[in-house]
Amino acid sequence: MGDAAPAFVVIVAAIVGALVAGLVRRGAIRRGAVVPPRPDRWHRTPTPTFGGIAILAGLAAGLLLRPAAAGDMGPLLAAAGALFIAGWYDDVKQMTALEKMVSSLGVAAFFVYTLTRVNTTPEQAALAVAAILWFGAIDNAINLLDNMDGLAAGVTAMASLALALTFHAELGPVIVVPLALVGALLGFLVWNRHPAKLFMGNCGSLMVGGIVAGTATMAVARAGTVRAAIAAVLILVVPIFDTTFVVLLRRLAGRSTTRGNIDHMSHRLVSAGFSEPGAVATLCGVGVVGGGAGYLIYVMGAPAWPVAATVMIAALMMALYLARVPAYAGQDFQALQGAPFAPILSDLTFRWHAGEVLLDMLLIATCYYAAYRVRFEGQADLPVFLASFAVSLPAILGCQLAGLYSSGLYSRMWSTFGLHDLATVLRGVGTGTVLSVLTVTYLYKFERFSRSVFLIDAVMLTIAILATRSSFRIFGRLATRTGSRQRRTVIYGAGANGRLLAREMLANPAWDRTPVAFIDDNASIHAQRIVGVPVRGCVDDLAALLDRARIDEVLLSSPAINGPLEARVIEICRAHRVDVRRLYFEIR
Repeated sequence: MGDAAPAFVVIVAAIVGALVAGLVRRGAIRRGAVVPPRPDRWHRTPTPTFGGIAILAGLAAGLLLRPAAAGDMGPLLAAAGALFIAGWYDDVKQMTALEKMVSSLGVAAFFVYTLTRVNTTPEQAALAVAAILWFGAIDNAINLLDNMDGLAAGVTAMASLALALTFHAELGPVIVVPLALVGALLGFLVWNRHPAKLFMGNCGSLMVGGIVAGTATMAVARAGTVRAAIAAVLILVVPIFDTTFVVLLRRLAGRSTTRGNIDHMSHRLVSAGFSEPGAVATLCGVGVVGGGAGYLIYVMGAPAWPVAATVMIAALMMALYLARVPAYAGQDFQALQGAPFAPILSDLTFRWHAGEVLLDMLLIATCYYAAYRVRFEGQADLPVFLASFAVSLPAILGCQLAGLYSSGLYSRMWSTFGLHDLATVLRGVGTGTVLSVLTVTYLYKFERFSRSVFLIDAVMLTIAILATRSSFRIFGRLATRTGSRQRRTVIYGAGANGRLLAREMLANPAWDRTPVAFIDDNASIHAQRIVGVPVRGCVDDLAALLDRARIDEVLLSSPAINGPLEARVIEICRAHRVDVRRLYFEIR
């Protein structure tokens, strides 16, 4: 039997995985293998488990199409099998967190042993220990990621595909394992997407985590470069960030890091206003971006470092936003508040804006380096100018920070940051750029420097500062627009009152309303967007809009909408079972 094409491996694994998942679901229900709702679990209805059997079946079906690779993938499959058994035992008997970690590390030690040479140096021994810890950490991180319908399966499917594409040369015949896993997970997702009809269970999550961790470990070990390790971290950015995020915030709340809770990034996204599918799609999107960045870093090398920095900054901004979402009944950061050094941290964070300054330093360095890459990439004199970058970076950091501080940027609040702050950012970046040019002219006579580099840097830094400062508001708007709890609202009247309503709905999630569209009698503004909300015609178009856009209510924004016009709106909405409300202003 010849080896099948990679796409065929994925397709067969997906079909088998989906078919077997249906059989597993029926068997689990018949035997009572159902996970009941619990306070520390997210699901609210009893759900069958042991979906890991279907993933294993799909994986096996895909691997049978590449029999020639059997010898190479033996250690990886042995590790996956051992973790499947450990997960099965955990599903039946429920192991402690310590027992689960020890099991993962034991399997990791066996797997790493198969990758090491007989004669090892002390450095190689240290790397082997690091590889064991890495394997165990990733395996348990993916196990913890299985906390919402479709999340672990979706994220690990994309991570497996990214690992296969990025490290295809290093993996060789073993590449069939992550590819078959991609298909098996896609088939399983037919039953695991929201609302889930089947859970993978610990037998599935530990096995999948072991395959992903083993594939990444093998690829990095064979590549033997720091660049490969960074690429693997970027590809696995979601499970790494989620586990780090949960462990850190549980410690800051004075809670056990090993006890389950609904406090993961996915849960906080829903608490912030996202729907469950929206939260899963957001994290899967982060995984796609991380996978793409990892691929670029490994293939392109140094020119792609700004891309990697951008992804890590974006993930950090998301984590900072979600850390503000309460999850521990008012006890968030309780341990931090009670620490002896709490006043110092408070002073540094809120008075000196240390976090903002450190973020801006990272943005300044990244944009300055990216500007050199954009200007000189592919040219013979790139190393000469990169030397100028290295020697001038401290001075540029000082000049740009001075410019940003003098502009008043650090007195602006992130929660209200918007286009009205653009002048402040332009003034700060412009001042910093002028100071930078004057400084390098005085120190280095502007030799081996380029004017265009400073212009490119100024544009990039402006965009970066606007993006980071606006991120909280942007994220809040996304949550408002996609949240399942939000009432989808049409505003009748796009004048001053209507715009005020739309802005408040977008800025204040507590209103639980999303402005879907305006309607207005002024035909000249039809098909335009006002404060980001489209104008969808006049009252004659209301009935069709209610049907098409699944509207929950219509808000009358102006006192001029009264009499027969108001009666017509009420009649249309009553026929479609849509509420009608009116904006009132009252001064007391």
